[in-house]
Amino acid sequence: MSQNATPVLTIDGPSGVGKGIIARIVAQKQNWNLLDSGAIYRAFALVVDTRKVEIYDEEALKEVAQTLDLEFKTKAGDELVSVYLDGKDVSKILRTEKTGEMASKIASIGVVRSALLKRQKDFAKMPGLVADGRDMGTTVFPDAPFKVYLTASADERANRRLKQLQTQGSKGIILQILAKVKARDERDSSRKHSPLKPAKDALIIDTTELSIDEVVTQVIALIEA
Repeated sequence: MSQNATPVLTIDGPSGVGKGIIARIVAQKQNWNLLDSGAIYRAFALVVDTRKVEIYDEEALKEVAQTLDLEFKTKAGDELVSVYLDGKDVSKILRTEKTGEMASKIASIGVVRSALLKRQKDFAKMPGLVADGRDMGTTVFPDAPFKVYLTASADERANRRLKQLQTQGSKGIILQILAKVKARDERDSSRKHSPLKPAKDALIIDTTELSIDEVVTQVIALIEA
């Protein structure tokens, strides 16, 4: 089993497959802790951008990683997890397209991934952990007893992103969003350090035609089995 014998469920997959909401619901149902690794990288990118840290300054990047003060909070009925950086709710700015793009680029830097690895492992505490990301089951928690990899077609994920933007009052062009989805998939899956791919022992679930409840049911069944 994983760190300190804490039961860990990893949920990996590309953007737009529903990792965040599935992880939140399962964590609440199991009364387990939650790790949104994507938010960690987004928060890291936000601090790097705010402090004007150069991405080639490895020592400065390590310092940012070591001092990152993050907390995740979930509430029943809320669709998304609230993220607090240095005690301030930064959930909205972390979910912007700009922050996501910065995070994806910074996540390809080896020193950044190494520096944030321990911070992610520290979230594994009793009674259990649901870890959501792109390399949770392959790199961060390779010994986790429960692993899930979510996938969905690029078209479906682009449509979901468009609806999300519209809900937030923003506009988007579907062809541009689709191009960004495919470009990010390519960047995440081809990067040298911890590329996006399903763990060999992961349960692969295609969410394209499934409802949130249907996916949650499969994930809970995996844990209970």
